[in-house]
This record gives sequence, C-alpha cells and structure tokens, in this order.
Amino acid sequence: MGKGAGTGDMKLTRYEQETIINFNAEEPTATLYTRDLAVMRKLDQLVNSFPEVYKCIGETDIDKAYEMPKSAVNYRKPRRLSAEQREAARERAVNLHGKRDKVMNEQQSYVN
Repeated sequence: MGKGAGTGDMKLTRYEQETIINFNAEEPTATLYTRDLAVMRKLDQLVNSFPEVYKCIGETDIDKAYEMPKSAVNYRKPRRLSAEQREAARERAVNLHGKRDKVMNEQQSYVN
C-alpha cells in the first residue's frame, strides 16, 4: 500500500479511498461501500442521528458498508451563482471567520 490516510495500520492511497453506491430498480434500498474516512465520518453521524434510516451493515480495518433507502441518494443540478451572489457569499464567510477569530481571541485572553 502507498501513502495516504487510512484506518488502523493500513495506509491507503487517495486513489484507493473509493466510495461505491449500488442500487437497482427492484429493491428499495441502496448500499454504499467506502474506504474514504471523510465519507465514513459523515455516514456514521447519519447512522447515529437517524438509525431508522441509515445502517452500518459491515466494516473491516479499512472499509465500511452502509444501507439506506434509495430516496436518500439524490442528484442535484449544479448551483449557479451570479457574480453578485458569489461576492455576497464571500463577504459573509469573511465576516463569519472574523467574528469566530475575535471570540476565540477573547476566550484565550480569559485563560491567560
């Protein structure tokens, strides 16, 4: 195995950190198999928050498999933002990060 993130002692290359979603027209459920830690974290949160919908059906040292209703798999059109919308979103992000940094600095001044 090559360099890259992995679980346990196994190291996976970014190429090996795959995610596969499988479903068919007859069955009501979809199966998702992944070796990507970020996908695992997101799905583990969904399993904990919505156990009646999302289920972890198997895992090894390097991968996990989940089952969910096909309706949980969705396709969306790409979001198209105008230049003005993009600029407004950028400004909101800058303001949000500035406020967060200010709060963190204030909290640290109380500790010191």
